[in-house]
Order: sequence, then structure tokens, then C-alpha cells
Amino acid sequence: MANCSFCSKKVEQGTGKMVIGKTGKILWFDALKCEKNMMKLGRDPRKFKWAKAI
Repeated sequence: MANCSFCSKKVEQGTGKMVIGKTGKILWFDALKCEKNMMKLGRDPRKFKWAKAI
């Protein structure tokens, strides 16, 4: 079980999405909302009330 890289919610086994970056860093996302905000839009999770920054 891992935590979402954007909102810090738990990602249950068999759900979510794992993305591996060019540097080899592994990112876990629980929802498409989190993935888009981080990967495509480049947003900072500290600026959102619904996301708890790590």
C-alpha cells in the first residue's frame, strides 16, 4: 500500500496508477484528478485545501 504523491491518500493494492519518471522516481496517484494536477498542470499540492502535502 502506498500514498498518493499529490494528495497523500492511501492507494489500495490493485487500484490507482504508478508513474515512473525519467529520473527513476516512482509516483503513485489515487485519481486522475491528482495525476493531472501534478503531471500536466504542474501544480503544488500545498496550495490546495483538499490535498495534504507530504
